[in-house]
Amino acid sequence: MTHQTPDLSAALNREQANEELFALLRLPSVSADPTRTADMAATAEFLRAKLAGLGFTARIDPTAGHPVVYAERLNVPGKPTVLIYGHYDVQPEAPLEEWVTPPFEPTIRDGRIYARGSTDDKGQAYAHVKGVELLLSQGELPVNVKFLLEGEEEIGSPNLEPYLRDHAEELKADVIVISDGSRFAPEIPTITYGVRGLSYVEIHVQGANRDLHSGSYGGAAPNPINALAEIITRLKDDQGRVTIPGFYDGIDELTPEERQMWADLPHSDDEFAASIGVPALPGEAGYSTLERLWGRPTLDVNGIWGGYQGEGSKTVIAAKAGAKVSMRLVPGQDPERITQLITEYVPTLAPAGTTAVVHPHHGGRPFKFDLNSPYNLAANRALKRVFGREAVFARTGGSIPIVAAFNDLLHAPVLFVDLGLNEDAPHSPNESFAVSDYHNGILTSAYLLQELGAPNTAE
Repeated sequence: MTHQTPDLSAALNREQANEELFALLRLPSVSADPTRTADMAATAEFLRAKLAGLGFTARIDPTAGHPVVYAERLNVPGKPTVLIYGHYDVQPEAPLEEWVTPPFEPTIRDGRIYARGSTDDKGQAYAHVKGVELLLSQGELPVNVKFLLEGEEEIGSPNLEPYLRDHAEELKADVIVISDGSRFAPEIPTITYGVRGLSYVEIHVQGANRDLHSGSYGGAAPNPINALAEIITRLKDDQGRVTIPGFYDGIDELTPEERQMWADLPHSDDEFAASIGVPALPGEAGYSTLERLWGRPTLDVNGIWGGYQGEGSKTVIAAKAGAKVSMRLVPGQDPERITQLITEYVPTLAPAGTTAVVHPHHGGRPFKFDLNSPYNLAANRALKRVFGREAVFARTGGSIPIVAAFNDLLHAPVLFVDLGLNEDAPHSPNESFAVSDYHNGILTSAYLLQELGAPNTAE
């Protein structure tokens, strides 16, 4: 049953909420850029000061990289404790020439806030800050709240796990709330109950001991670029299945209930294809587009290099070629095992005269959460109060490695309540966040905390 409280919409000062988010977005907190270290520190201080002003015990904790903002307000003993995670760092703004308006000068056009970080993740994370403020304007919070806002998510969170390990006792919570992704569709509230894992590697192919003249050696010498193309082609069969031996062993197959639930969603393959400007949607045979996006593993080439790439022509057979390859993984697949499998398999595919080796990069474990957990049900009630309809339950095709760290070190369930949309173009030029989504996100956060504090929620 919904926790009965007054409608908070009238109490939300939307103009003030916009002004504060704009001030946050003007800070160029690009974690990958060493020249922005001062901006990173200024952004952390902005958030610390805001939370301190709301009565939180708030501080900035240094790490080996960029700092973490931690804050807590624990004024309701006996009530659940909710840890809200977000990140204040953003992607680099390049290519700058493709932005219609400057990336760090937030601008509203056609009902959308255009700025780097507007949806990923400043807008979504700050919606929770404002949601807490909205509740405090009506009285005490219904739950104990902790904020963990990091500054390195966009560079792989290299220092988050050590931080969690060092502060595990302090970070204890009944549930961890994350808003750092996309809803299924504009008018459809979404609860994400699963994330794919990741194995990321590079393939390096070596041929001759130097680049060769293609006239003097063509037809006799091995060509690493051709060899690489052959290797990549052989990593999948004509049904779109990955050929690495053992790749599919032990995976959790989609249940009939999940397949039906996703089939009932208002999805159009034609519209999806048109939205990215392609005439078809190739993939693993026997599965729908949503099933392939959310519930099946993949293998994709993310970058490829070799030979001459400058202007004009150069008749050369390159000595080396390489590719970057990502594999999205589903529950039942272990990223370390998958990395080992491809490391062993690729060298066996190298054509005569070439050698191929695999260099592992990073990875992350896949996770799937209980659809009917009390936290998911509480989130559904909160979203219904904002959108007037039940939420849909979806998985995400992306990977969020921090979930494994939260699971291993804090031992608390994770609740994904995403506030953005794919059309927000996170990581791309002209990233944006709908003004209505920001305001609805503030209300969602406030109602979610109310529902999580309702009697019997976590029993």
